[in-house]
Amino acid sequence: MKLKEVSWDWIYNVNAKSMYLTCKHVIPYMEKQGSGSIVNISSIAAVCATPMLAYKTSKSAVNSLTHSIAMMYAGKGIRANCIMPGLMNTPMAIEGISRFTGVNKDDLIKERSSRIPLKGGMGSGWDTAYAALFLASDEARFITAALLPVDGGQSARIG
Repeated sequence: MKLKEVSWDWIYNVNAKSMYLTCKHVIPYMEKQGSGSIVNISSIAAVCATPMLAYKTSKSAVNSLTHSIAMMYAGKGIRANCIMPGLMNTPMAIEGISRFTGVNKDDLIKERSSRIPLKGGMGSGWDTAYAALFLASDEARFITAALLPVDGGQSARIG
């Protein structure tokens, strides 16, 4: 493996430890009020094949963290769910990958969009935000421990 330990630690700190610390510090307030909703952000990379070892395993850790919190605190009225975005057309994703790979942004968008089964190609940050808004709302009051793919059907190709 070519991944440096410092890179592994950085990816885990950003993707998994940050979620853990946020939950750790908000749960006592939710316990006091007798309710709450946690919506973590993972990735379909947690359940799909990807060559990015630290990214994949850190997002899998977020899924496990969310599931554990949901089960530990359900009796206290606290819900915990996780969104797993797929390929998104966001500046961070497109510009970062384009810069790293040297692939033209328009070509990259076209290629990534071609991998999405749902007509229209990649989603946007708004698609993730709308899912989070729903999961945090009272309309989702009976949903906990869910891992929700927001990916235009991309993860349905598993198996």
